[in-house]
Amino acid sequence: MEKDHMIHKDGEVDTSKVDETLERMDTQQADEILGDFNEFRTYLSKRINLGKTAGLNEEQLAKTAEKVAGYLAENVAPRNKEEQLLQELWKVGNKEQQHALAHMLVKMAE
Repeated sequence: MEKDHMIHKDGEVDTSKVDETLERMDTQQADEILGDFNEFRTYLSKRINLGKTAGLNEEQLAKTAEKVAGYLAENVAPRNKEEQLLQELWKVGNKEQQHALAHMLVKMAE
């Protein structure tokens, strides 16, 4: 995807593509990615690198990570202790704390 299709004129990331990707992901694919925390980190790292290649900055990457984390927290059961912890932290955090956690997830996966 080209950068100009990912970013609105106001600099916000178009998260509709994130929604589409999450909706297309089947249960088997989700199990493969989320079944092992290291596999999840590798998957996240690849997606972050794609975002960087498309020209997204750290703030835009964090906003995209927020979208994914929110989806996972609401729709996907954690598959391991690390994911359980992330989900619990996400759910107890306010919007500002969730945004900070999204930045940390991006840094962790870089």
